[in-house]
Amino acid sequence: MSSRVPLTYGKKVIELFKNPKNVGKIEGANAEALAGSLACGDMIAIYLKVDETSDKIIDAKFESYGCAANIAAASILTEMIKGRNLSEAWKISWKDVSDELGGLPQVKYHCGVLAVGALRRAIRAYYEKRQKPNWLPKELSQEERHALEEEKLMEILAKRSQK
Repeated sequence: MSSRVPLTYGKKVIELFKNPKNVGKIEGANAEALAGSLACGDMIAIYLKVDETSDKIIDAKFESYGCAANIAAASILTEMIKGRNLSEAWKISWKDVSDELGGLPQVKYHCGVLAVGALRRAIRAYYEKRQKPNWLPKELSQEERHALEEEKLMEILAKRSQK
């Protein structure tokens, strides 16, 4: 018999879970991406509207399927990136997201990883049809690799639970 210990979330996580900001799709988004797996339940879609002359993020929205930390991480990330140019947004780490939320329980760090993973995928998607800037790494970043590992793990766990 296993016992479930309730997670302790900070005030900001609870507030953004109850009242998330920037929820939904952006009509006419010029960058979007997904991170996570519906099989497990943690998934984040990020939508960006970027000014094409300045590469500044005009608007950012998200859709999230998952726990309170997942919703809060995606919500705070969209707040953090609005008004920044893409190179500044790229530099945001999952730890920055966690810190901005007042901290996440260790078992929920992956929610910040998925949010940043979705953002970085959206930024890469934006540059698929444009001149790639020098600051955009050719290789996947640590957060992108981590998001991929999370997705693979979620798929494995989902397959095991179906047996």
